Amino acid sequence: MQNTPVDPASRRATLAKLVDEATEHTCAAGRADLAARLAATRTRVVDPRLRVVVVGSLGQGKSRFVNALLGLDVCAVGDDETTAVPTLVQHAAEASAALVVAEPGADPERVPIPLTELHSAHADGREIRRLEVNVPSPLLADGLVFVDTPGVGGHTNPHTSATLTLLSSADAVFVVSDASQEFTAPEVSFLRQVRTLCPAVAVLVTKTDLYPHWRAIVDADRTHLQRADLDVPLLPVSSLLREHALRLDDESLHRESGFAAVYDHLRDRVLARGADADRRAVAQDVAGVVDHVALGVAGELAALRDPDAGAAAVEDLVRAKTAAEALRARAARWQQTLADGITDLAADIDHDLRDRLRHVTRLAEAAVDECDPGKEWPRLGQWLAEQVAESVGDNFVWAHERSTALAATVADLFAADGATRLPNLHLADLDSLFEPVDPLEDLDPGRIGPGQKMLVGMKGSYGGVLMFGLVTTFMGMALINPVSIGAGVVLGTKAYRDDKQARIAKRRLDAKTAIRRFTDDVGFQVGKESKDRLRSIQRQLRDHFTELADQTLRSVSESLRAAQEAATVEQQQRQQRITELEETLKTLVALRDRARELAGAQA
Repeated sequence: MQNTPVDPASRRATLAKLVDEATEHTCAAGRADLAARLAATRTRVVDPRLRVVVVGSLGQGKSRFVNALLGLDVCAVGDDETTAVPTLVQHAAEASAALVVAEPGADPERVPIPLTELHSAHADGREIRRLEVNVPSPLLADGLVFVDTPGVGGHTNPHTSATLTLLSSADAVFVVSDASQEFTAPEVSFLRQVRTLCPAVAVLVTKTDLYPHWRAIVDADRTHLQRADLDVPLLPVSSLLREHALRLDDESLHRESGFAAVYDHLRDRVLARGADADRRAVAQDVAGVVDHVALGVAGELAALRDPDAGAAAVEDLVRAKTAAEALRARAARWQQTLADGITDLAADIDHDLRDRLRHVTRLAEAAVDECDPGKEWPRLGQWLAEQVAESVGDNFVWAHERSTALAATVADLFAADGATRLPNLHLADLDSLFEPVDPLEDLDPGRIGPGQKMLVGMKGSYGGVLMFGLVTTFMGMALINPVSIGAGVVLGTKAYRDDKQARIAKRRLDAKTAIRRFTDDVGFQVGKESKDRLRSIQRQLRDHFTELADQTLRSVSESLRAAQEAATVEQQQRQQRITELEETLKTLVALRDRARELAGAQA
């Protein structure tokens, strides 16, 4: 049974060799800064990590799917909401587990826990950020890291708040929906947002063993995706059948479970795509570093070969040094564009979020005015959570697209040829998830018992009986007579209706207050998270391009120094040095050509 993708060891070995050769030349040139850059690149080669995030509503079978996929019991499974915090599962030679807990004012702390307490671990009241599980697994050994997320909508938290934050840095996403019903409108909206953030998305239709009509559900889901113009694979699976197949070693059960298509998807669309992206990025890094080293060699060689030409080269290098120093200055165009872009983006994102939430609030208040909110509160609460979730998600996706566009603009300004490699923006990580907001407040359902209804009616009828009874006494009738009783019934009925309308009006007022408080809380928390994310993006872009400017300045300075020193070299030493530099430059050019060829190779 083929359960794991093809081992890309040969490709990793080729890339590692390329990086090692480049590192050798950078060390020989005394460029410790470039060697450190290549060291980080080599780590990416030998220890690739592709994050696969599993998302979905409560009770859809996410955790059981992860367990069945890995053939291990690592995620809690149950009828209730069992995944309260993200669970990260990755490869390790020996099995272990740890809770990552928050430490106020410090980095999160990892608390090791026994594997036997994997599903019942606690942190003595401290906030748990995530659960990390390290297990030996052939599938995970290829670099896959699975993240099992809390159910969408869990803890009254809009699903996009924490989940979409994870997806912005995910390499692949599995959206889980069981075969009990076809896609709902919120699920399609959520899937559209996921597809925008991460192109490697697949939908898992789970629990096909429980629902005989699952094929009709898959067809209906496919129709919904086509109508929404979403090109996303649909993979029907049964985790239960997969577990039986593993236990019984039954190939037919494995085929029936649908997991073969999941493994194919991971191999062809996740691992292969990730390996191709790593290959291009690593090769481009090597080519860029080699260009830096070759710049110094070429400058010195030109000065040694022809002193007159060397003088012209020195002038060119002086101008290049001036330009490189300008790139590092705070007044550089890319610095100004970055600062202005982040400021404008923060204002636009905040306005967009407020506008979306205000629109949802108005719709909710209009719905409250048209019904008795006490009776309709559960339905209104669910609708409000879905609308707020969609608004937050659309705002997040729009902010992500604008941030990426800003990074590209800054890169174009930084390098006239537009070839500057963008940084791998860590727009989110597992240690900075959106904090859950307080749930929508409960509302008085407005139900009163027969006794209370009678008391309200009697209180209203008392005045009528007394007033009309006194009037009829002048006509010789008793205080309690048919006229006074009838008046009491009429006024009592009116009093009951007025009291009912007053209670409905109060519930509507309370409902609107609760809705505004809920949307304000969401807006406050999402706004804070958005500002933090934008500041992180600004720092990452600033540090990335500043580092590139420093490396460029040092390369030009080293080349200028070498060219100037070449003018004082004796004739005998000059010829010997020319021979050495020509051989070095030839090797560097060959290495750069190999890197560029590898960067442009087809996967």
